[in-house]
Amino acid sequence: MISRITTRDARFDIGTEAGSDAIHRNPRYSYAVTQLDDDCGIRGTGLAFTLGEGNDLVCQGAAFLARRLQGRDIEEVMAGFGSFQRELSNEQQFRWLGPHKGVAHLALASVTNACWDLWAKRRDVPLWQLLLDLSPEAIVAAIDFSYLEDELSPDEALALIREHQPTRGDRDAILDRGYPGYDTSIGWFNYSDEQLRRNVQKSVDAGFTAMKLKVGSPDMESDLRRTAIVRDCAGGDATLMVDCNQQWSMPRAIEFGERSRDFNLLWIEEPTHPDDVLGHASLAKAYAPHTKVAAGEHVPNRILFKNYLQLGALGFCQVDAVRVAGVSEFLAVSLMARKRGIPVVPHVGDMGQIHQHLVLFNHIALGHEALLLEHIPHLSEHFLHPCRVDDGVYQIPQEPGMGADLI
Repeated sequence: MISRITTRDARFDIGTEAGSDAIHRNPRYSYAVTQLDDDCGIRGTGLAFTLGEGNDLVCQGAAFLARRLQGRDIEEVMAGFGSFQRELSNEQQFRWLGPHKGVAHLALASVTNACWDLWAKRRDVPLWQLLLDLSPEAIVAAIDFSYLEDELSPDEALALIREHQPTRGDRDAILDRGYPGYDTSIGWFNYSDEQLRRNVQKSVDAGFTAMKLKVGSPDMESDLRRTAIVRDCAGGDATLMVDCNQQWSMPRAIEFGERSRDFNLLWIEEPTHPDDVLGHASLAKAYAPHTKVAAGEHVPNRILFKNYLQLGALGFCQVDAVRVAGVSEFLAVSLMARKRGIPVVPHVGDMGQIHQHLVLFNHIALGHEALLLEHIPHLSEHFLHPCRVDDGVYQIPQEPGMGADLI
């Protein structure tokens, strides 16, 4: 049973240039960490991601929510985790601080991820293996489907998982070849043009064939010039994306889409405010067929993802398990996206540690295409078992759990 619950406010300086984007010019990558120790000496570690200030508030929220796990067995908790998570997210007073978003939801993410990590460690398997070993019924029982019934009921989710079971063997080869990554670190917002050129060459030399540039400057000519630099340095065959980090108004987002057509962009990410679902739907139509909209880093919960998907506002779904309510809500969004035929390419606020497990489940169990997984290495030295990326490809983790343990 769970005998001890602790939280940790972990903040890391990454310099004044790395991690910068059009909105967040000087981030301090941070984790609100929940740790669950059981009476067998096993520790589950859960993460929620922030950029520094307010991380302590998320830790306080996680400590408040996690109290209900004291003295409980993780197998019993996870057998009906969907219902348990619903109870936590609807705690009558704490819910007012959300609902289902902001500090309250990040706290729930940290607690949820700690539960999944402890469960995988208790069974002595990596998270991806635990997910693949679970029956379709067990997966569905771990998800809160409230507010989703008009789009995806538990019975529909069960049928969707079962539908892809007979062909799972066709997709197991991913476990031998690894999962393709893409490099975000070439083009942080504060980097000079010359550093951008050097970084692209470094990325190509490291085996990456896909990379992403930060845009959103007040000077659109600067954004277009830098996009041209990356395309020229990476070559015409490289996969290129850009990320505005919510900076543009709708007219400016449309203008960039029109003026960037010759760059053959796979997606334009977070082109405007994440609450503007209708705006993203309009942009998806305006960008077609040359490129697509990607979003999800700041879409806080499954309900808003449902709206995005129902309105055709996403070309790529970037749900993040350390921003929504952890692994369980990630699975709910993945199932809705699969139903709609929308690829899931997670935002990697956890440096790939957790998501390298989840994309394997998405591909093998749900039949999602194995496209790309973002690679950001800035915190790798702080993890006990950092993700391994060789020649641009994520290698399959073998350690029990989700790789969230910090040194």
